[in-house]
Amino acid sequence: MKGARSVIAFLLLGILWGSSFVAIEVGIPFFPPILFAALRYYIAGMAILVYALFTVEYQRPRSSKDWIVIAITGIFLIGGHHALLYIGQQYVSGAVAAIVISLSPILTTAFATLFLDDSLTFFTALGLLFGLSGVVLVTNPTGSTVLTVSVIGIGFVFASAACFGLGSVLTRPFRTSMPVQSMQAYSMLFGALLLHGVSFCIGEDWDKIIWTMSAVASLGYLAIVSGAFAFLLYFQLLDHYGPVEINLIGYFEPVTAAILSWIIFGQLINLPTIGGFILILVGFITIKRRSIKGIIESCTLCYT
Repeated sequence: MKGARSVIAFLLLGILWGSSFVAIEVGIPFFPPILFAALRYYIAGMAILVYALFTVEYQRPRSSKDWIVIAITGIFLIGGHHALLYIGQQYVSGAVAAIVISLSPILTTAFATLFLDDSLTFFTALGLLFGLSGVVLVTNPTGSTVLTVSVIGIGFVFASAACFGLGSVLTRPFRTSMPVQSMQAYSMLFGALLLHGVSFCIGEDWDKIIWTMSAVASLGYLAIVSGAFAFLLYFQLLDHYGPVEINLIGYFEPVTAAILSWIIFGQLINLPTIGGFILILVGFITIKRRSIKGIIESCTLCYT
């Protein structure tokens, strides 16, 4: 995958992951939220596991580090992250959820200063301040709106972003040679089991699922298209892009979500929400300024 093909794959991945927020919004009226997430990752995990069985030799966890990474990923990046996201999306649009989730790389940096050896620099603190200010602007907690369901929903989505960031940091100390395909499949399936367990414990009932065409289409799209297929694209892009470039996909997702929300639901995001997204993006650029500068310089050299 080189040149134009990798750029197309990069943009396509942003579209697929951005559209997932809108697909959740389509399906959430028909499913108990946590059970909805569990079903998605049962299907996606099995699909990626089948792919791994035919493409990699190292198909099963072999070491304690493999199991630790699977456990952390399943608990935080699949289970906790999506449980909170799906609950939050009962109250906010997919576009707003995508904007708040784009804070994840900034929170990852913040958690790294707490739990790893990363130092808290002035620019890290400034970037975090920009990012948090962006979330506040999206929430717009003024006067009587402080306790609205929208603000509560954004709170859940923010917690989802924090859960993802924390999980990303907790996996860093554990080096494993297990292929990312197998690792992702087992993590998804473990996360799905956890989600299903939580769903059962809080009394979510299969009988509450309303099996309509919209429900089936939403679940199928989330599991196969923006789930399994999107992750296969992600695996390919990992060989060609660094972590900063991959994180930039997260800032293309809200654009996709906003356009699809307008097309499907007729929803338009307001100016404070746009301003909040810009602040979050500025926060990411502030923290990753050196890496982004290196990327720009590399691209400049390629085309001169």
